[in-house]
Amino acid sequence: MTQQEQHSHPRAPATRARYLVGLIGEGITASLTPPMHEEEASALGLDYEYRIFDLIELGKHAEDVGSLLEEAHRLGYAAMNITHPCKQLVLEIVDELDPDAEHLGAVNLVVFDDDRLIGYNTDWMGYRDGLLSTLPGASFERVVQIGCGGAGAATAYALLSCGTSRLDLYDVEDPRAEDLAERMRVHFPTQAVATVPTEDLPAAIARATGVVHATPIGMLHHQGVAFDVGYLRRGSWVSDVVYRPLETELIRRAAEQGHPVLDGGRMVVGQAYASLHIITGEQPDRNRMERHFRTLVDAEERAGRV
Repeated sequence: MTQQEQHSHPRAPATRARYLVGLIGEGITASLTPPMHEEEASALGLDYEYRIFDLIELGKHAEDVGSLLEEAHRLGYAAMNITHPCKQLVLEIVDELDPDAEHLGAVNLVVFDDDRLIGYNTDWMGYRDGLLSTLPGASFERVVQIGCGGAGAATAYALLSCGTSRLDLYDVEDPRAEDLAERMRVHFPTQAVATVPTEDLPAAIARATGVVHATPIGMLHHQGVAFDVGYLRRGSWVSDVVYRPLETELIRRAAEQGHPVLDGGRMVVGQAYASLHIITGEQPDRNRMERHFRTLVDAEERAGRV
């Protein structure tokens, strides 16, 4: 049984003959989430349609997420995924929060259960499952994380849930790192969560058994690497949340030096997998979803869009 199967969640009642699902966010017309959901749902024999609610195209603002959810509920949607910049705003809208979403302070999935809106966070689940399946036997004794924004909150929560003994957090904005550290300490009081000043980052990386990168650096329009892989100790692993491209410069350099690596695609597939499971109550095939996702990314790269 997988980690995800063991994790118990209230599920949407599977009473609809047809699942209508959507995604609310900004600049999301090129999202790969709709084809991932629809392809796997089809393989499971489900009648499933996934639609995009792009705030920019709709002429809406993040604060309109409540009215969009209300409209979707009225139209018979089963659930809505939520992405930037609405994940925190939804906290005040839903009727019930899954404990993990409450701890993270962010929602990326709202399930309509009769007249109730239930909020979940599957980002951390996706990262956790990718971490355990891609880096079996990896040491989580001492991990450094660079970047403490929305993705960083999910990865930090997943790392500590996986038993990381010490998590050192770094962000170019010191208050953001300290805020995340404080929130994580509340929920993981027996594990050490610290912040790292810029001048101490190389030494922290050199001591770490693993390093997580959770900033936009490495994306198509944010070229570069967040740290020098020469700082890494022998045998330590490297993880990147960036998935466009899948092989970022950081991942490439770390792999070339023999470090185990975890690319950002694992987290993307994992959160879609968890969302689909919660929405339908069915058990998706993670490996099949992974293959399909990488086919989609390969097609984008051949078309020159990544």
